[in-house]
Amino acid sequence: DSNRVIVFDTTLRDGEQAPGFSMNLAAKLKMARALEILGVDVLEAGFPHASPDDFNAVAKIAGALETTTVCALARCHAGDIESAARALEKARRSRIHVFLATSPVHRKYKLEMSREQIVETAVLAVEKARDYADEIEFSAEDAMRTEPDFLAEVFNAAAAAGATTLNAPDTVGYMTPEEIAERFRYLIANVDNADQLVFSAHCHDDLGASVANSLAAVRAGARQVECTINGIGERAGNCSLEELVMALKVRSDFFDVSTRIDTRRIFATSRLLSELTGQPVPPNKAIVGRNAFAHESGIHQHGMLRNRETYEIMRPQDVGIAETSLVLGKHSGRHALHKRLQQLGHDVDDTRLGQIFQQFKALADVRKDIHDDDLHALAAGVDPLATGPWTLEAIRLQQNGENHYHAEASLRHADGRSGRASATARHLMDAVAQAVTDAAGTLVKFAAINLQSRSEAQQWHSEARVRVEYDSSVWHGQSHDSNAVTAVATAALDIVNRIQRCHAGAGPSSALSPARAAAASS
Repeated sequence: DSNRVIVFDTTLRDGEQAPGFSMNLAAKLKMARALEILGVDVLEAGFPHASPDDFNAVAKIAGALETTTVCALARCHAGDIESAARALEKARRSRIHVFLATSPVHRKYKLEMSREQIVETAVLAVEKARDYADEIEFSAEDAMRTEPDFLAEVFNAAAAAGATTLNAPDTVGYMTPEEIAERFRYLIANVDNADQLVFSAHCHDDLGASVANSLAAVRAGARQVECTINGIGERAGNCSLEELVMALKVRSDFFDVSTRIDTRRIFATSRLLSELTGQPVPPNKAIVGRNAFAHESGIHQHGMLRNRETYEIMRPQDVGIAETSLVLGKHSGRHALHKRLQQLGHDVDDTRLGQIFQQFKALADVRKDIHDDDLHALAAGVDPLATGPWTLEAIRLQQNGENHYHAEASLRHADGRSGRASATARHLMDAVAQAVTDAAGTLVKFAAINLQSRSEAQQWHSEARVRVEYDSSVWHGQSHDSNAVTAVATAALDIVNRIQRCHAGAGPSSALSPARAAAASS
């Protein structure tokens, strides 16, 4: 189908080999199954000859997937190709992806090979690989810095030897969209039987143009794009799958192509990768960042409340996000605040709304994010910025064996009594937060503990954000400190103090009535 773009996912190969993104076998298998459900056409599972772990991962994935073509990477070496073939033995549909550098700088300094030797080596590798797999892909590493006539010569030779997919990667992210489109048009015009071949784009993001370059290649006739979830990969990363796919979908009027991707699975797949690698998605990341469908500006929020299309070109549901978020912050207006208060079950008149709005603005000047529990407090007449009744006196820590941590928290109440509790957990910060909330006598269920630490002006700075569930509602706490343990402890204490102030100031039925709790969780 000339109007369908093949999505070649290399999250588990090019993405996984980037620093900080390595995964064990169980994680790779879980990710591979998620990518198949997402609808990727080809999944590059790894580089079998690189290590026994890579070989085992490719073999396990090859045996597990049912609809997606499983691909293994190999240099143009007999040993690499044989390793790839063995790893792919159980694949329902297999592809061996052989690659060889072609640019002058690689020929001279890395390979020390002539043009003639490059062509001969590529042909021998493709001929050998075609005996072992259903499909053969040939990549000319650093294609975009290769002389166009020589690149076409290599592609012609590889295609004649049996390669059906020809990949022209921008290995170092050097190209502009105009240049890459021109190069693909040249290749399609100068490679024999081009209509029987698939031309592929593999773009890196060194200059931030990987998605734009991939889209330009599609416009010029490329019908496979090599990409990764969240854009992970070597150096600055690869073309982001979610950005590419949604651009083709939202602007189908312009590109006139489609993919097999179930876009409603994009967000879940992105979050799974983040969980498996421990690497968070940047808040402003297109499509899947937490701010991608969030609006804080009062003007934007007013427009969104009138008609979503004023500021959104796609629905959050299209990528698997439940709904648009009108983030309440210092730029928000009365319309958005009133709307959220109503959703939380607080019916306030204009006079009371004006009072709450002034308090809300004062709070927003202090905090980056305003959460529903803050609004509950404001509506109940409780100041979210008040402190106490509990203060932290001490946190004592010890490690129990290799896999568990023990924390003891000592608190002091405004009425003079003390609170003490201890907790044991596999993660240090889990034990710290649990000990604090237990010491305050408030039983909560922890949903997330996020800690970010950095060095500023030769001083260490930690920011902790804690999220818990209590009485069918979600509560948030945050704190800053030079000590990471203290930051987490005071963020947890921020939550229990606010819960207790709300209940003391307005009573449980007013602060968190069943109706409000139901509205908050819906």
